[in-house]
Formats: sequence, structure tokens, C-alpha cells
Amino acid sequence: MALPVVSPTLSPETRRAGTTRHTFCSCGQPGRRAFTSLLLTTAAAPALAAIPECKRSAATQWVPASTVENSARQQYAQLVSEARGQRALAPDNHPQVQRLRYIAARIVPFAPACNDAAQNWKWEVNLLGSKQINAFCMPGGKIAFFSGILSTLQLNDDEVAMIMGHEVAHALLEHARERMAKSTGTNVLLRMGAALLGLGGVGDLAAQGLSNLASLKFGRSDESEADALGLVLAAKAGYDPRAGVTLWEKMSAQNAGKAPPQWLSTHPAGATRIKEIQARLPGVLPVFQSAARPGRRFGPPG
Repeated sequence: MALPVVSPTLSPETRRAGTTRHTFCSCGQPGRRAFTSLLLTTAAAPALAAIPECKRSAATQWVPASTVENSARQQYAQLVSEARGQRALAPDNHPQVQRLRYIAARIVPFAPACNDAAQNWKWEVNLLGSKQINAFCMPGGKIAFFSGILSTLQLNDDEVAMIMGHEVAHALLEHARERMAKSTGTNVLLRMGAALLGLGGVGDLAAQGLSNLASLKFGRSDESEADALGLVLAAKAGYDPRAGVTLWEKMSAQNAGKAPPQWLSTHPAGATRIKEIQARLPGVLPVFQSAARPGRRFGPPG
């Protein structure tokens, strides 16, 4: 079932909140009820011991969660509304929407064990018609996948689960709150330093440049943390974490010759991510091997 292709407009704040993510959202009341029902049927996940990968930065406390989540909810609603207006919002019966919601419903029950606020989030999953190779989970559990990431990379269910786990991990670790706090704090400190040294306007520009580079580093750290937690979440949901390697092999092939140097990027290089995932597999594979397997399997877009 093909969707009209549009180019959804994402503000810088939305991109940061999702960090090039996939969206998990329900369209219309029938779809929301069906997705909630699916969540309830999979919510019998046993209580989990503390997961080391769930540790959040103390910087998240510098920005109120309600501020970030309210902004995310408004931007998400606007994005979905724009897509609906352009007839680029996939309907509830779309096979890939059903696929995304099924995989999400297996992962979401594990979320409160990592961040107890997640049990009160109004989780949503949506599929948007766009050629962008992108997906995100905004603060408060607002997930979206763009059709381009599914069709271009021809992802299998395990690879979709790796993306879903990664994006949900960003929300659970509250990276949007953390980055807002760190970026603001770093910029203020650098500008104060420039003023104390009497560097004037030149120092102010230098401080801004250093602040931007620091923000990139924060972004790379966030991505590595989300990769680590995402592997655990997907493995607990019964999806093979080795798919993280094949996913990034596909992404690297797609980005060949296009990616900036790692130090000028908010994301680690594909080869770096693959190496880190491979190093984590010995610890995550036993989690996958002991997990219940999905009752349904879906194919990539036709």
C-alpha cells in the first residue's frame, strides 16, 4: 500500500528530540484503542532488575520534564496533522503500520523498568510517507517512522526492532532534556570565560564555535548510549541483537561518501557503531536467547 511522498518539516528542536528518529504514533481513535489493547496483551513482562544501560545524566534535572514533553507533544501533533493534510499519514490498516505497532508493543512494556515515568506516557506510533531515511521517538513516547527507511533499506523485523529500541532508548534516557541543559550550560560558561579574558566579540564567536563542537560530542555520546540500551530492549522483546550489525552495514552503504568526519557529526561513524555493537553482543545474546519470541513476523514493504 503506497503512500504519497512528502517532505515533512521538522524544526531543529524536533530533530534534536528525535535525533533522526522513527515515530511511533496511532492515527485516529480506532487505531489508538487497538494499539492500547495490543500493549495490554504484552504488558505481562516480568519486573526487571536494574539495567546498567538505563543510567541517566544528572543534567536531565536542570530542565523540567513537563516542559520538554509538552513541547514534543505539540510538535508531534503538528507533524502528524501536516502529514494527514497531505494524505501522507499511513492508515491503521496499513501493513507497515501494523508491523511497527506490533514491534513497539513488544518493546514498550520493558520501558518503565528503565524510566518509571514511561508508564504514564501516551505512547503513539505513526508511519509518514517520506523518502527520508529517518525515524525518531520524541520525549513522552511519540514515535514516528518515515517510509523511506523501511523501503530503501528493506529492513527485516529484527532490524526494525533495533531502530525502535534505539529510538525508545533516547526517550527513556531523556537525552533531549540532557542536551538542552548541557548545551545551554556550556555556552554560558564559554561566553563568561571569553568575557573574563577580555576577548570581546572575537571571544564570543570562538565561544559559540566551541559550544557547537561540544554539542556534537554530546550528540555522539547520546547515540552510543541509545545503541547500548536499544540492543537490550530489543533483545528482551525477542529480537536478534545481531541485526544491529546488519542494520548499520546497510546504513553505511547508503551513506557511502556522504557522511561528514565523525568529529563534525552528531552521530558516531557507522564503522564505530558496528564495532561497539559487536563488542556488546556477548553480553546481550543471552538476553535474547532467554526471551520469548514474537508470535508474528512481517516482511519489508513490497
